[in-house]
Amino acid sequence: MDRKKFIRQGSFATAGLFITKRSLAGATNRAGFPGVKGLSGLAGLGSEGPGAVGLAGEAGLGTEELPGIAGFPVVRIAEGQRKFRSVVVEKTIANVQRDIGNKEIGWLFGNCFPNTLDTTVDFEMMGGEPDTYVITGDIDAMWLRDSSAQVWPYLSLCKEDKPLQQLIKGVVHRQVTCILRDPYANAFYKDENKISEWKRTDVTDMKAGIHERKWEIDSLCYPIRLSHAYWKQTGDLSAFNARWQEAMALIVKTFRDQQRKGGRGPYTFQRNSQYATDSIPMGGYGYPTKKVGLIHSMFRPSDDATIYPFLIPSNLFALSSLFNLRALFQATGVHGQEADTTAYKLIDDLTNAIKDHGIVTHPVFGEVFAYEVDGFGNHTFMDDANVPSLLALPYLQSTDFTGDLSVLNIDKRGYAVYQNTRHMVLSEANPFFFKGKAGEGIGGPHVGVDMIWPISIIVRGLTSRDSQEIASCLKMLQNSHAGTGFMHESFHKDDPAKFSRKWFAWANTLFGEFVLKVYNERPALLNS
Repeated sequence: MDRKKFIRQGSFATAGLFITKRSLAGATNRAGFPGVKGLSGLAGLGSEGPGAVGLAGEAGLGTEELPGIAGFPVVRIAEGQRKFRSVVVEKTIANVQRDIGNKEIGWLFGNCFPNTLDTTVDFEMMGGEPDTYVITGDIDAMWLRDSSAQVWPYLSLCKEDKPLQQLIKGVVHRQVTCILRDPYANAFYKDENKISEWKRTDVTDMKAGIHERKWEIDSLCYPIRLSHAYWKQTGDLSAFNARWQEAMALIVKTFRDQQRKGGRGPYTFQRNSQYATDSIPMGGYGYPTKKVGLIHSMFRPSDDATIYPFLIPSNLFALSSLFNLRALFQATGVHGQEADTTAYKLIDDLTNAIKDHGIVTHPVFGEVFAYEVDGFGNHTFMDDANVPSLLALPYLQSTDFTGDLSVLNIDKRGYAVYQNTRHMVLSEANPFFFKGKAGEGIGGPHVGVDMIWPISIIVRGLTSRDSQEIASCLKMLQNSHAGTGFMHESFHKDDPAKFSRKWFAWANTLFGEFVLKVYNERPALLNS
């Protein structure tokens, strides 16, 4: 089921609505959450759509009586139903839950951190090589972005767990298969013969095996980021075979083509839809741009259409990713070949174009990164919760990138511009920054006004160096789950019980990454 359809059918229901017969069985409220009768049939899911009745078992929202933290219900899927088990992940959960004083955070960590492994991975050996297909949660399709982000928090643990390392290597292999099928698509099926429901409505070159064909720069950046981190964590270069090199060369070519210096390029997209954010104007090519060296992105990481096609956080992500890719090219013997030299030229183009067009002056905050620009001088002052975002720039930036646009190096221009940008997007100057009784954070047009995305709160915490701000983010997240024990796509600024998507593995695993980072760096913040 597509994301907007899922939101229309099941979003914003308050706790206890649309409870199925299965979810009522054994329903309890041992944690004492107000208004919650049971954790299997909570807000965000209607009785329509594939898997609705059985989602309790599939999403990890079961009611099995398994060992857990005293005073909190067991909502993690039963061990026998889990898709994959990692010894080191289980050990990490046990250590965190034992050591921290905030037992509700410990309970949430135990539910969320393993959620990708528990419920979304399909691992097998194919032709003697690992292959891992990763769904987002409630949608049976693999996004290049989400699948990378979902397994990212396990990378630091895979040296201690060879099966986990194989699973992540399998994601790299599966992403290569997807990219070679179509570098412009954002989401894929495991069955390469499956025909998407969007085939009926989308005017684009829709092939079998593709769920959705929305061109987003970050869809090709995330696989590079995952490959680079896998190599750095494991030292294993065997994943980067001839097919991987072919896919990386195709990424570089796609970036170059979408600079559109030599024409509009091969990609167009239109959708017959009531939602303006689901289709691209001007014959499917987007609004006019001045060809300044930036890469066009027709869609944002939220899968919503861009207004101005030069999406700056995604172009910065591409810049960082190209540094990672060139390091991998050198390690695999591709250094100096056509893909490598083209990547080098792209780095130069992006650096100059972002300096000249991506940094603009805000009347209150001074020099900031714009969210989108067109090269003619038009730009938007805003941010969206989905990553890459302006807020997330330090989280995504490679340590291999130390140029003038670095947001991590205090002596670089990019650092000062990012600090100004951070103040802007976490204020009312950002039209998608929402603040209410339940918390504050960034949302976006994908779900609508007043809906805060937990991902934005998590990213705020991950990129903060201030203990008070980090503690505030932890508290807001602790208060946002509406008794379900899991993170959601979004929640209403005044009422966490009004939320969208109760099975959203990216948000769950990212929350686990945040808690683990705090546990390792500022453990005292997890004691209250």
